[in-house]
Amino acid sequence: MISLKKMNQPQDTVYEQFEDLAQQQETYVLGMWSFLVTEVMFFGVMFMSYIVYRWKYQPYFYALHKELDWRIGGINTAILLASSFSVALAVHYHQRKKKMNVLVCLGFTNLCAISFIVIKLLFEYIPKWNHGHYPGPGFTWDNPYVPSHIAQLWFSLYFGTTGLHGLHVLIGVILFSVLMYLIAVDHPSISDYLPTEMLGLYWHFVDIVWIFLYPLYYLMPK
Repeated sequence: MISLKKMNQPQDTVYEQFEDLAQQQETYVLGMWSFLVTEVMFFGVMFMSYIVYRWKYQPYFYALHKELDWRIGGINTAILLASSFSVALAVHYHQRKKKMNVLVCLGFTNLCAISFIVIKLLFEYIPKWNHGHYPGPGFTWDNPYVPSHIAQLWFSLYFGTTGLHGLHVLIGVILFSVLMYLIAVDHPSISDYLPTEMLGLYWHFVDIVWIFLYPLYYLMPK
């Protein structure tokens, strides 16, 4: 649990709607965790759908998972793990008021996030789109061992869950860019480390979701 006693220093601003710094920090933390709980429920529905259909069509899902390259997924997994480490370092340096170190760590995290999106698009989404392996009226499938409707179901789950995750990664890129700008110009809204830590919590959640997605889709046992 995040300590509410950190960074209780004179330069930390207490906004007028709060009584003291501890209450302000507690409000930030409670708000972020409430948001993450709603995200867990949101992704939970999609994971449950996947579990039900995988239980029902396990042999077909196993054959379909071979359409994915576990090495590409593994590279993206390593990228996100590195980004989680760098954003944790950013929080560490922000607590110690080391501005340049914070910007370097956030920049590396943002670079990792952009790399994740680029790899996903170039090596997975675009090739599958070109082959017609996307849900909808234009879906094409020529494997006689897997029924077309099950293949479309699998790709619907794949694009739905990984696409939603990718959207969260893109939102993270935007938020990290904004945060870096505010820190660089010493904006008064960034008077302490908490905005960095709250965004870090969001990013750790995004990484954890991928930690589940990677084995479910790329490392499926027979």
